[in-house]
Amino acid sequence: MKKRVIALAMASAMTLGLLSGCGGKADPTPTPGTSTPVSQGNDGAVTIKIGGIGPITGDVAQYGTATQWGAEIAVEEINALGGPIRFDFKYEDDTGSADTAVSAYNNLKDWAKDAPLVIYGTTTTTPCITVASETNADRYFQLTPSASSPEVVAGKDNVFQMCFTDPYLGTAGAEYLKDKGLGTKYAVIYNNGDAYSTGIAEAFLAKAKELNMDVVTTQTYPDDETADYTVQLTACKDAGADVVFLPIYYTPASLILNQAKQMDYAPLFIGGDGMDGILDMEGFDKSLAEGLLLMTPFSAGAEDERTVNFVSKFQEAHGILPNQFAADGYDCMYAIYEACQQIDGIADMDSAQLCDALSQVFGSGTFAVDGLTGKDMTWLSTGEISKSPLIFKVENGVYVDA
Repeated sequence: MKKRVIALAMASAMTLGLLSGCGGKADPTPTPGTSTPVSQGNDGAVTIKIGGIGPITGDVAQYGTATQWGAEIAVEEINALGGPIRFDFKYEDDTGSADTAVSAYNNLKDWAKDAPLVIYGTTTTTPCITVASETNADRYFQLTPSASSPEVVAGKDNVFQMCFTDPYLGTAGAEYLKDKGLGTKYAVIYNNGDAYSTGIAEAFLAKAKELNMDVVTTQTYPDDETADYTVQLTACKDAGADVVFLPIYYTPASLILNQAKQMDYAPLFIGGDGMDGILDMEGFDKSLAEGLLLMTPFSAGAEDERTVNFVSKFQEAHGILPNQFAADGYDCMYAIYEACQQIDGIADMDSAQLCDALSQVFGSGTFAVDGLTGKDMTWLSTGEISKSPLIFKVENGVYVDA
C-alpha cells in the first residue's frame, strides 16, 4: 500500500486568525460547482479555499469550536511549510441546525466564487446529511471530521468521513464489553430523534444479540432538549442493568450521570466519541464521570511527538486540552493536503474538477495517511474511513488508557 505520511511543521508562533489567499477573477454568474482555476502564486504554489462548517454557538458549540481550532492549527502549519499547496481557510457557524448549515454552505460558495472550494464539515450528523446532498449536486469535494452516520456518504462519491461510522462504534462497544467480561446485564439509552445516536444504538443491539449478551432494557428519549431522564434510569435500575450503553452527546450524558447519582444508581456507563468533551463542560462535576468508559480515536495524553506538539499548540492558544473533534479536524486538513499533492495539473482545475480528482485519490484504496487519530488511515470508495478506536476510562478527572 502506498503511504503518504503527514508532514509536521514546527511553527515558531501561532496565529489562529483566518488565513487569506488570493484568487483569480470570478465569472459574475458562476454555475454550481464551477470557478476559476486554483490561484497560483509567484513561487509556483497554489492556494485552495477550504470552507468549514460547524456549530460555534448553541448547545453543541463545543464540537464545532474544537473542529475549527484543530483545523486552524493544521492550516497554519501547512502554509508555514512553504510547499506547493497552500490553504485559505474560512469557518461558518451552523448552530447545529440543518437549515443554518445550508445557509453557511451558501455563504462559503459566495466567498469562494474566485477560486475552487473544498468543504470541510459539517461537524454534526444531521446538518451534514443535508449539506452533503448539496455538495454532491454542486460537485464540491467534502470531508467531514465528525459526522458519522452512513447516510452522510451514502450514494455520494464526493463525501468522505474522518470519523468512525455509527455502526462501527456500536459494534465495537458490544465487542469490547463482551471480550473484557464487563457486566452481565446491559441497558441502552439513546436519542431516537438523532441519526448519530440511533445508528450506534441499533448496531450495538444487533451485535449484542449476536454475542448472546443479555440486554434487559432499551430506553429512548426524543431529543437532546430532554432534561429529565429518571424514567429511563429507573427502568435500567429496576431491570438490574450493571452496564448502561450511552451512544449520545455530552450534554444529555452529563444530566444522566448526575441523575443516576441522585438515584443511587451506579452501573458502568460507556459512551462513544460524541461524549468526548464532557470533562470540559463548564460547571460539570468531573467526579460524576468517574469510571466512565469512552470510545474515541484520540488521547491528548499520548506521548508521540505529533500529539505532544499538537496538544502544546492547542493549549497555548486556547487554554484547554484538545479533544477528539479537534484532532479529527487537524487530520482532515493534512489528509486534504496530502491528497492534493498526488494530483497532477491541480493549478488548472476548477471546483468540479478538483472534486473529482480528490474523490478519486481518497477512494482509491491506496491512499493512506498517519494522523493524530490513527495510523495508516485509509478510505473506502464509499467514503467511510478505516482506523481503530481507543478505549479510555475516566480516573480522577482525566482519561486513562483502558
